[in-house]
Amino acid sequence: MAEDLSIIKGTKESQYQSLLPQIKALITGEPDLIANLANIAGALKEQFGWLWVGFYLVKQDELVLGPFQGPVACTRIRKGKGVCGTSWATAQTLIVPDVEAFPGHIACSSLSRSEIVVPMLQDDVVMGVLDVDSVELNEFDETDRQYLEEIVSWIK
Repeated sequence: MAEDLSIIKGTKESQYQSLLPQIKALITGEPDLIANLANIAGALKEQFGWLWVGFYLVKQDELVLGPFQGPVACTRIRKGKGVCGTSWATAQTLIVPDVEAFPGHIACSSLSRSEIVVPMLQDDVVMGVLDVDSVELNEFDETDRQYLEEIVSWIK
C-alpha cells in the first residue's frame, strides 16, 4: 500500500504538528518494528531535510545500525561512546549544538555539524536510539526534543 506525506513549510512547530499525525497513522496497526522505524526515519527526513535520520538498536553490548535515511553510517557503537552511546548509557536525550565540541564524538559523516539523540525506552530500559544529524550548527532545540521524544514514545 502506497503512502503519501503532506510536506509543509512554516515554523518548526507547525511542521511537527502537521507531521506527527501522519507518522501516527503510518505506524498504527503495524506490528513490525523495523517497518515502523523505516517509515519514521523516512517521514522525518522528507519533512525536515536533515543530513541523517535513523535508528540504532541495542543488541547485546552494542548499538547496531537499524533503519535510516541519509549517507552510510557507523554500523556499531559501544555503550558510552559518542553521542549515541552516551544517550544509551544515560537514558537521556542529548542535544549537541556542535559535534566537534562533544568529547569522544564519533564522526560517521564529516558533514555532520549538530546532532540530537533520543533514547527509545521500553519498561525503563533503552532498546535503541533515534539519531538525527544536521549539516548546520545549532540545528536542534527544545522543540525538536519535545516532538521527537513524543514520536519515540510511540515505538513498541
